[in-house]
Amino acid sequence: MFTAYAIITAATIVANASIAVADLVRARFVLANMDEVGVPRSWLVPLGVLKGAGAAGLLLGLLGLRSLGIAAAIGLVVFFAGALATHVRAGVYHNIAYPGAFFALAIASTALAVAAQ
Repeated sequence: MFTAYAIITAATIVANASIAVADLVRARFVLANMDEVGVPRSWLVPLGVLKGAGAAGLLLGLLGLRSLGIAAAIGLVVFFAGALATHVRAGVYHNIAYPGAFFALAIASTALAVAAQ
């Protein structure tokens, strides 16, 4: 069980750290997506910081602070549930698979972290 937890959580860390960096460097695709779903650009840095904090919390969970890892995973589930809701509210479905994949990784990381305890 721990192996599955470590692999899925590592993938979740890489995915969230990558998109956090994309947010913080104001990648064009991030800005275009935010404009399309109606999220103010002023939210870009705080959202990037939250994704980065989630990735850091997951890493600390892998390193032994399991409760922090679980909390970070739950935080990412809530974050990406909000992202999915934002896409639905805006009627933007052509790229909803991206927040959906992050959401799925966060759910899997949460479930495996709890199961591996």
